[in-house]
Amino acid sequence: MADKTAGAWQRREFMAGLALFGAALGASLAPADEALAAARRKAARLAPHQALMRDVAQLVIPRTGTAGAGEVGAGTFVLLALDHGLDGTRKPLADALRADPAVAAFARPDGSLDHASWLAAELAKRAGRPFAVATPAQRQSALAALDHDAFAKVPAAQPWHPIKNLILTGYYTSEIGGSKELNYELVPGRWDPDVPVTPTTRSYSSDWTAIDFG
Repeated sequence: MADKTAGAWQRREFMAGLALFGAALGASLAPADEALAAARRKAARLAPHQALMRDVAQLVIPRTGTAGAGEVGAGTFVLLALDHGLDGTRKPLADALRADPAVAAFARPDGSLDHASWLAAELAKRAGRPFAVATPAQRQSALAALDHDAFAKVPAAQPWHPIKNLILTGYYTSEIGGSKELNYELVPGRWDPDVPVTPTTRSYSSDWTAIDFG
């Protein structure tokens, strides 16, 4: 006759093991849930400026024979880069910028600048209406004026510099920017000290940028 006591113990061991497995699975899922929640919070922070940065990136590098910066996702890259403080964008504002009310109004509690919100307000002011509803001509004019002032060293326009730099980084480290817009040779076959340049000559992708979002 079968040993019922042994069978009972086997069932108990199985149920105990199942309980331990469930507890371990719950513990392993907790960090994943936290990471997912953090990712959702970050997406919510970036969402209000996604369209703006995509359109601005596209104006900086428009479509020609290859896709423009907005089309390859450089705008999203810029928002992530700003969120992580690349190019010094999470450092406290310089004294000259902190003294300008139009810039200081977008300072965070830690003293750094909310570049995306500043850009939205600055372009709306220059276009005479929110960038989202401005005409293509108004958008182009507003951005060109901001770019001119930034390189003319007008203090209030200086936050544009890191934004533009990040647009260029995002584009030229994308697949299209790095391999279609530029020539790329992983291991050049020879060194040419003098290369003829023609109207169809493209620059070479001879540099790389390592991005660590931490």
